[in-house]
This record gives sequence, C-alpha cells and structure tokens, in this order.
Amino acid sequence: MRWLAEVHVRLRPGIADPEGQTIAGGLRSLAFDVADVRAGKLLRVTFDADDRTSAETSVARMCSRLLANPVMETADWELSADESVAVGIES
Repeated sequence: MRWLAEVHVRLRPGIADPEGQTIAGGLRSLAFDVADVRAGKLLRVTFDADDRTSAETSVARMCSRLLANPVMETADWELSADESVAVGIES
C-alpha cells in the first residue's frame, strides 16, 4: 500500500533560529508588525508499507534517523493513504 507522510520539522524552543530572525526582519521592513518568526521545513515522503501501523513506525524511524536532528529539532507528521489521515508526533 502506498503512503504519503508530510513531515514538519521545527527547531526546539530555545534553539537560535537565524533564518526565522532574517524573515522577521524582512517582514518588519515591509511594515508587518510581527513579534517572532520560527522557520522550519516541510518534507513530503511517499513510500510503501503493508498497513497503517507499519507506515507510522516507518515515519517515526525516518524522522529519528535522518529527517530531524533530535537534539535541535522536533518533527510531527500527517500520514495519509486512500483519503485517510492520522497525525503522529516525534519528540
């Protein structure tokens, strides 16, 4: 069965975010009154797994082994197949 995981990777609270600071500065220079910006990344991963449990386990392993640095980042994901959606969190 084919699965799609949309993985959202974000810096943990307290970790400096130079990209977010640059974006916030740009928005302020355009007269947008923003208090803070935290940058992240969205990864779309398509893969095969036998069932939802196997797919969720695979996504969790992908995040912990490659997609997110567990010291600095967190990852959460949406997993979908055949128009169904489940949400998981890797902390």
